[in-house]
Amino acid sequence: MVADILGAQADTTAPKLIIGEGRNMKNAKVYVAEQTDATTNTKTNEAYFSNKVTATGLSANTAYYYSYEKEDGTYTEPAEYATKSTNNYSFIFVGDPQIGSSNELKGSDTAEFYQAQSDAVRNDSFNWNTTLNEAMDKTGGNASFVVSAGDQIQTTKKKSPGKSEMTSEIEYTGYLSPDVLKSLPVATTVGNHDADNANYTYHFNTPNSSDLGSNGVVGGDYYFTYGNTLFMMLNTQDTNAAEHKQFMEQAIAANPNCTWRVVTLHQDIYGSAEHSNEPEITNLRYTLVPYFEANDVDVVLTGHDHAYSRTHILEGGHKTVEYTDDEFDAELDKDMDAGENPATRYEAPANISADSKEPADVAYLNYLNAVMDKDAVEDTEKGETVVNPDGILYMTANSSSGSKYYDLVPRMQSYIANRWQEDIPTYSVIDVTDNTFTINTYRTDNDQKIDETFTIKKGVTEDIKSTSVGKVKNQVYTGKQIQPALKVTLNGKTLKAGKDYTVTYANNKNTGLAKATINGTGKYTGTQTVTFKIVPEKAVLKTVKAGKSGTATVTIGKAGGKISGYAIQVSTDPSFKKVTTYRTAKTTYTLKNLSKGKTYYVRVKAFTKVSDKNVYGAASKTIKVKAK
Repeated sequence: MVADILGAQADTTAPKLIIGEGRNMKNAKVYVAEQTDATTNTKTNEAYFSNKVTATGLSANTAYYYSYEKEDGTYTEPAEYATKSTNNYSFIFVGDPQIGSSNELKGSDTAEFYQAQSDAVRNDSFNWNTTLNEAMDKTGGNASFVVSAGDQIQTTKKKSPGKSEMTSEIEYTGYLSPDVLKSLPVATTVGNHDADNANYTYHFNTPNSSDLGSNGVVGGDYYFTYGNTLFMMLNTQDTNAAEHKQFMEQAIAANPNCTWRVVTLHQDIYGSAEHSNEPEITNLRYTLVPYFEANDVDVVLTGHDHAYSRTHILEGGHKTVEYTDDEFDAELDKDMDAGENPATRYEAPANISADSKEPADVAYLNYLNAVMDKDAVEDTEKGETVVNPDGILYMTANSSSGSKYYDLVPRMQSYIANRWQEDIPTYSVIDVTDNTFTINTYRTDNDQKIDETFTIKKGVTEDIKSTSVGKVKNQVYTGKQIQPALKVTLNGKTLKAGKDYTVTYANNKNTGLAKATINGTGKYTGTQTVTFKIVPEKAVLKTVKAGKSGTATVTIGKAGGKISGYAIQVSTDPSFKKVTTYRTAKTTYTLKNLSKGKTYYVRVKAFTKVSDKNVYGAASKTIKVKAK
């Protein structure tokens, strides 16, 4: 358990936290807070301190009560914190509470701004509280924690009146006001509205924090584990992908046995609303995704776009088109402009026609097509469950407070499996077991799902006999062992040699019937055997010489490998439409009963017998002969 206490202090004496089992706080432990100078209100010259405690040694499925010391030396009324199971558990996923964003008077240093900010915080906090309460009710009160994909508040230091760090404090007060947060931990992600104000670090106690990924203001990446899952929270306001890569490698090395690996970052690198196609977002996508794939990340949770989306399972997206933010911004404004008095809509109008000949429009549409990443969509089983995927699922959360929404882009990206926007706050409940990761997402106005239940199953073995193996074409004898590549598929998904299966070969050197045995590995068990034919090499016809009385002697080069004989084909037509065939096991053969003065065309094929049927190699060159 991590706790944060922020308040004015008469001196620098750090407050204490007491936590124990049950209402009588049995076996209570006392922790002295780690105290940090927070910020100074220049108007009142009043000092503030951030006080953080990490309580250790808590047991699962146990009711604890905690109390912390106040400024006057007294303690708060004990509040309950009930730990949950770490085996099968649930957590809540939300995006962009952005408390205060419904204030339209952004950053003006006026009484009207502060009143509007107060009203906005009240409204947004009310909705935020409603969302959390509904999400907890949906889990039967059993959610273990909340994952927030960033932008906890609205007012950045840069855009606050007088560039004051203190302006956002009313918004943090609103964010932390729900009673449910007294007993429900929150794992926050740094959003662009959090990133330039150290107040973020004073309110949240992040475990296993790293300097990697730090933007120099609100700290870097951090991770935590819960049960069988490693959660890696990236501060991608620092776009140094190499540092995020290093952090993930270190976190995974420290926790190598976790079944699930989940990354959370703010930017919607595979979203479907206004921000999703921005070059700065897609550039971040193509720098991070290779590192996610290399480190076997299962799920990436994002925000920023204030609209819900869920991708197909994706693997191998790559950048193909260069495009600048300046070029994009002008075209985006043109494409999404709904006019001065727009009707309520949830998807932008697409003002740029697909057949536009304007160079700027053409470049914009080409860019949009390039970043759809249709080739990254993994061939997986269609429907509500994906089994043992190789790629990654990306989810973007809608606004959890309703303080701001964005319309969906008019051209849904190929990588999107489902998306939703109706200007209603939403939340997701994610259930995790040893081999399943199940997502359900709900709207808060009527408590109904906005997407089908989606489940990833992993660690589930499949019998390799259930797979389909593409037909292996005939192979030509070479005198060496022949090992043709196989195409092995299951439910439309192509399995990978070396990862999903290995192949052993038998009888694969000489002509005849060879065997390939597919041995399941990793997620696949059992074996499956397929056969293929090794046919004789191309025959060599050395000579055809006319003899006396309508005869001709054919001389054949000896074919390599085990063969049954040679088929000599004779025709009066150079295209061999009508053919007379003579079979022999010898390399010399005499043709008889040829018509005097007539020209004949001769070629030869080596053959071998497979399952009582002759299998032929390629035909030799053709030699013509005139009978005497």
